[in-house]
Amino acid sequence: MNRTTLSLAAAVTALAAITGFAALTTPESGAGAPAAAKAPARMPVERSSLLCPAPSNSEVAETVYTSYTPAGAAGSGATASGDAAGQAELKPSAATAETTADGKKAGAPKKAPAAGKPVLTLNQPGKPVTAEADGGDAPALVGSASGRLAPGWTTQQTTKVPAGGARGLLGLSCTAPDTDLWFPGASTARQRADYVHLTNPDDTATVVDIELYGPDGALKSQLTDGVTVPARSGVPVLLSTLTTGPAAEDLTVHVTTRSGRVGAVVRSADEKLGSDWLPASADPAGTLVLPGVPADATSVRLVAYAPGEDDADLKIQLASPTGTITPAAAESLHVKAGMTAAVDLKDLTRGEAGSLLLSPSQKGKATPVVAALRVVRGKGDDQEVAFIPATGPVGERATVADNRDKGTTLSLTAPGGAAEVRVTASAGTEGGTPVTKTYTVKAGTTLAVPPPVPAGLKGSYALTVETVSGGPVHASRMLAEPDDGVPMFTVQTLADDRGTVEVPAARQQLSVLVD
Repeated sequence: MNRTTLSLAAAVTALAAITGFAALTTPESGAGAPAAAKAPARMPVERSSLLCPAPSNSEVAETVYTSYTPAGAAGSGATASGDAAGQAELKPSAATAETTADGKKAGAPKKAPAAGKPVLTLNQPGKPVTAEADGGDAPALVGSASGRLAPGWTTQQTTKVPAGGARGLLGLSCTAPDTDLWFPGASTARQRADYVHLTNPDDTATVVDIELYGPDGALKSQLTDGVTVPARSGVPVLLSTLTTGPAAEDLTVHVTTRSGRVGAVVRSADEKLGSDWLPASADPAGTLVLPGVPADATSVRLVAYAPGEDDADLKIQLASPTGTITPAAAESLHVKAGMTAAVDLKDLTRGEAGSLLLSPSQKGKATPVVAALRVVRGKGDDQEVAFIPATGPVGERATVADNRDKGTTLSLTAPGGAAEVRVTASAGTEGGTPVTKTYTVKAGTTLAVPPPVPAGLKGSYALTVETVSGGPVHASRMLAEPDDGVPMFTVQTLADDRGTVEVPAARQQLSVLVD
C-alpha cells in the first residue's frame, strides 16, 4: 500500500469537484512547514435571543419595551459571517392562557397582535428604541438579533400597575433561553400570587419540569407529566396549584427542560407589598454577590437554597459605602441540603445603600447555593417590593436599558480588590448626546450614584458598564417612580453580556492521504 500526500492545490481541486465549493486561506509560512497553532480569537457573537414574558393581566397596566445594542468594538464591527447590518426584532408569541398543574386553562387566552408583526424593531447600535403596550392582553415576546446588533443586545420590559392586587412597578431585563434555572424567593403564601412564566422560542414544543423546595425539602407535586409549552408560546403557571401541601412563605423554584430551551421568570404579587419580577439566581456557587440594596429599604429578607448533598454554612456581610461589615441582624445562615432557608435582615442598610456578600463560614468548605433578596421600601399601606437575585460580575461589559432622567440609581460593588469602571450613557430614545464617566470602586465597598445622563436627553436611555481595571465588579440599577405616596421601584442586576466568544483559529494546512 503506497500512501501519497497530495499537494494543497490538488486537495482543494478534489474537494471542489466533490462539493462544488471550497474556501481556503493559504499559509503564510514556507511550503512544507506546518503553520504554528494560533491562539483562539475573540469574535462578536452573530446571533442573540431574548424572551419577554406577558407583562401583566391587569387592564390598567402600562408597559414600555426598550431595546438597545451598545456601540463599540463588539457591537459595531462585521461578524464572522460578513453580516455587518443585521436586525433585532421582538415578535408576539402565540396566545396562551394561565395554566394550572393539571394543564387546565385558568382564564381566557390573551389576544395576540397580528401574526408576524414585530412589536419592536432595532436597526442600529448605540441608540435605544421603544414600544408601548396597554392593558392585560399584551403577550409574551420572542426575539432575535443578528449581525452587528447581536453582541450585547438587551431589552427592558417596564410595567406600571397603579392599582389592584398586582399594583407596582415591575421591571425585567428580558432573558435568554436556558435549560436549568433556580428561583429562590418565591412563595405560595395566602397573600401571594406567584406565577412562573415559561416562554418557548423554538419551532417545536418543549416539556418543562417545575420543582418546589420549602424549609422541609421538596414539596409533593401534582405536576407529574411536566408543563408542555407549545412552539413560540408563553405559558404562566400558578405556583400554588402545583402542590397540595400547606402554603410556604419561602420557596425555591427549580425549572428544567426535558428537551429544547425555555425562558423562565417568576412574577410575584403580594396583596400588601405590591408586585415585581423575580429573575433567576446566578448558577449555584460557594460565594455569591447580591448588589444594590436601596439605602431606604425598610425590610430585607434573604432566601437561599443548597441544591447539592451537603449543608451550607454562609457568612453574611454587607459591602457598604465605606467597607465590608457584618450585619447586626444576622451574621450567618445555615442552609440544609435540599431545603430553603430564609432570614430577615431588617434594618440592614441603616440609611446607606449596600450589597450583600455571601461566603463560606469555614474557609475551604464552599458549598454551592443559590440566593435572592426580597426588598421592601415604604411603610404601612404605602409599601412596594422588588427582588435582587445573586448575579455574576459585569465582566467586560454589561448593559441595562430604560433609565430615566430622575429616579435612576446605579450601584457598583467590588467584593474583592478595588476596580475602575467606565459607565456610558447612550443617546436617548427621542434625542440626546452620549456621555461617559469613569468611577473607582474601593475594595469591599458599594458605590451607589445617580448615573451620567446624556446631554439634551429626551426619552429614556441605556447604561453600559465596562470593567477597565482591577477586581470583579457587580452592578445593579434601581428605577424609582413614586405614585400617590407609594414608593414604587424595581431593581435589575447587570451581568456580562457575553457579546464576544472565543473562536479557534482555522487550520491552515490541508493534507489528504490516499491509498
